[in-house]
Amino acid sequence: MSDAAPARTYTDAELLERFGRTRNRPPSTETLGFRVVRVDQAAGEVEATFEGRESFGNNTGVIQGGFLGAMLDEVTTIAGMVASGLSSAFPTLEMKTSYFRPCKAGTVRGVGRVIRLGRTVAFLEGDLYDAEGRHVARATVTAVPTPIQRAPRPESQAGEAA
Repeated sequence: MSDAAPARTYTDAELLERFGRTRNRPPSTETLGFRVVRVDQAAGEVEATFEGRESFGNNTGVIQGGFLGAMLDEVTTIAGMVASGLSSAFPTLEMKTSYFRPCKAGTVRGVGRVIRLGRTVAFLEGDLYDAEGRHVARATVTAVPTPIQRAPRPESQAGEAA
């Protein structure tokens, strides 16, 4: 699955806890109501839920495909980040999305997985399921593993627990 070694080893439970407490989330992530609910590093997979709001709807009363695409992009990116030990971001180069059925407002479940993770390219896949558990969309993604540059911590915080 991977040619690139993660920077640090976390347990699945530690990763889930980190995602649950993070406050540094982009506004788009907040808009989608994104929440990681399961991490399975051995399978290269993450599961998340999204708030499929009525305001995401189109004229036919179903969630517009662009919002579903954003959900797929989010869950596949997080799968890549988990596979990298949270050391890399995964900007999308290409994403192909197949829509299988309309998705109404409600909880949308997403599953993202890493198909292959190399040093210069990653192949990711994601699926979305509606509130009734029906498969509504799938995406295949090509992304670029990009090391995350973190700002050095001030000396006064160096000894404090994160």
